[in-house]
Order: sequence, then C-alpha cells, then structure tokens
Amino acid sequence: TLRKPISQSSMADWASKNLNMHTQGIFRRRISISNMLSWNGGSIKKPMLITSNHAVKKEACEMFKLVQSYMGDRQTRMDRNHVALVAVTKCWSTQGLRDELYIQLIRQTTDNSCYRSLAWGWELMAISLAFFSPSPKFQSYLEGYIYRHLDSDENIAQRIKELVDLKTKKNSKSRKKRKQNTEDEGLPISTYAKYCYRKLQKVAVTGGKKGLRKPTVEEITHARSAIVTPSLFGSSLQEIMLRQQDMYPGNKLPWVQTQLSQQVLALGGEQTEGIFRVPGDIDEVNALKLQVDQWRIPSGLSDPNIPASLLKLWYRELEEPVIPQQFYKECISNYENPDAAVAVVQHLPELNRLVLCYLIHFLQIFAQPSNVGRTKMDVNNLAMVMAPNCLRCQSDDPRVIFENTRKEMSFLRMLIVHLDTSGMQGLL
Repeated sequence: TLRKPISQSSMADWASKNLNMHTQGIFRRRISISNMLSWNGGSIKKPMLITSNHAVKKEACEMFKLVQSYMGDRQTRMDRNHVALVAVTKCWSTQGLRDELYIQLIRQTTDNSCYRSLAWGWELMAISLAFFSPSPKFQSYLEGYIYRHLDSDENIAQRIKELVDLKTKKNSKSRKKRKQNTEDEGLPISTYAKYCYRKLQKVAVTGGKKGLRKPTVEEITHARSAIVTPSLFGSSLQEIMLRQQDMYPGNKLPWVQTQLSQQVLALGGEQTEGIFRVPGDIDEVNALKLQVDQWRIPSGLSDPNIPASLLKLWYRELEEPVIPQQFYKECISNYENPDAAVAVVQHLPELNRLVLCYLIHFLQIFAQPSNVGRTKMDVNNLAMVMAPNCLRCQSDDPRVIFENTRKEMSFLRMLIVHLDTSGMQGLL
C-alpha cells in the first residue's frame, strides 16, 4: 500500500526555501518557481538548489547538459549509455550532486512537450535510483513528485497536446524543430513512476550501490532493463517464480536461492571460518549480483563468502520477508516453544513454507558439530546472522526493536534445532 506523501503546498514551500532562483534578461529579473521547474531547452548558469559546495557549483551546469543529452534535447557524440554512466558516476562519487540531478530531472520532465524526451527523463531517474538515494532532506519532495505521476498518463497526453498547440500558435517552426512532439515513444509514464516510487522506498533504506568500484556500462544497462524486467532481488517470491517459469518450469523453489546455496557449499563454505558473518568483498558481490540477475553463475568463483553474502542480501531484499508480516507476532510469541515454532511454519503459504524449509535445511548443514568446529558458527551465531533476513520488525521504537531482535534470533534457533527438513533434500 502506498502511503500518501507530502502535499502540493508543502512541496511548493520546500521549493521556495531551497531553489537557487535564477535570473534572466538584461535587468536580471528572477525566474518564477513554476518556470524554474518547467522544461528548459537552454542551459543553466548555476545550480538549481542552494548550495555552498564548490564541487556541486562547478559540476551542476555540466550535469544539466548531460541530462539534456540523455533526453535527446542536446546533441552529443556519446551514446546514451555513456551519457548516463558519466552522470551517474559523478553523483555516485559526489554526494552533494545527487539532489541536484534529481531536481534537474524533475524540471526537465515537467511541461515537456516531447513524449520521447519525457520518457527518457523518467528512465534516467529510474537508472539513478538504482545507484544512489536523494538526501533525507530532499526525499519527501522527490517522493511527492513521483507519486503525482502514478496514474497520470491521460493528463500527460492532454498536457503535451496543449503545449504543442500553444507552441504551434507562437512559432510555426516549433513543430519542425521538435518533430517527435506527438509521437508516443517509450513506456507509459505511470510505468516509470511506479518503478521509481518502489525503487525510492528501497534505496532510501539500503543507500544504493556500495563498494569502491565505480558504476559500469553493464550496470547502467541492467538498471534500465530492470524497469521492464524486475530484478531477482527486491521482488516478491511470487514474481520471481513467475519469471522463472519459462526457463525452469519444474522448479518448486527460486533458482536464485538454490543456485547461491549450492555455490556456498561447492566452494567449501561449511568449512570456512566465519561463514555468513564475514562479508564477501562488496565489489565482487555486486559483480556476482549482476551475473545472477542475468541467470548466470560464473565459473571463476573461489571465495564462499561472496555467494554467502549475496544469498543473505537476496533474503533481506525480498519485497515481503520469507516469513510474511501477518505471522510476525506469532513468531515472536513462540520464540521459546519448539512445537509452536514448528507449527507456525506449517501454516505459512506453500511457497513461503518451501523457501523457509530449504533455508533451514541449508543452515542445519552448517550447524552440524563437525562443521561448527571449523566455521566457529554454532546454531546461535547462525540464528543471529540470518534472523534479520527472515523476519522484519515494523516498529520504530528502538526498545521494541531491541527486544524483538532477541526473540527473532531465538525463534530461528528453534527452527534450526527442531524443524524436520528431511523432505528438502535434493529439492529444486
């Protein structure tokens, strides 16, 4: 369920306080807020947001040119993938540029009379959200903007027609200049908006791309394709199973879950000290994630911590946790009762039950005394690192979160010790 973001008046108030008002003409008249936030075919001479950051002041005008180039409103020798890569890398490296890019995209996707340009602007916003979040200060404004486009396709089509008619009356050449004005190219804007809205909720929590390696063209391409083809990470279990029907119609479990689990074991994870506790190299994990999202497992893996870290990430990023929210209270109420804990599992939806049982069966391998001696990861440690990936506390109260964390760990420990998972052996 989408929560309603800030109101239009609150957005206007935010803009009046944070926009770096531009001027025009020989008398340097200030441009109105509505013009500051409407599509502009020219260049800008200073950042759109008030800032004291010299790096942002220096790069903002170049960023605007990149936005125009990606949207097809400015000629460039670079292809669109490389334009996006340059823009995203600048913002990924310089945190202060991120809000500037998002406000520029808001401007260039407002009152834009060219549908193709408009769609590409939204596409660049979707790609950007795969790499970094706006600042907490700007997040609610961006959220409000995206929210207002979730069901706006008819309004947008009507607005484009009005703008085209207006320009045609003012200047008969305008139609020739932007010939593609009335062409419908790209996805419906609501499709981009829904994707961006969902992505914004996640990236605000996760913080976007981590590691030392800069973004790559492959990651840009993948971020674009994810708009239409949902990632295996961050989707629901049902969506993932639907996606794999054509490739693995006989599988009862998500391919990504079984493949990563098997990779951990194939690389000797059950004999690796600190497995699931020691994180794999973040850049290697990101690279593997990219491959897995294309249904590929590379043959050159050597460190079991890399697939182990990605497996934890997959569980953690599921749209709904493996143990659905409606069972959460029941779980933390029965954290000391083995029979009641096992009973909760039996009442889960079939797909969730299979996925959870497969995970517990997998963890039971590591809980065997012969493996614990090598990994130093006994049943308590395994429960501690995996519980947050299976159960999600919805409270904002730190005391409740702290208390429930202990109960979540205890509940998962009960399952590792007492759940019979013998039926999971060999299941895919």
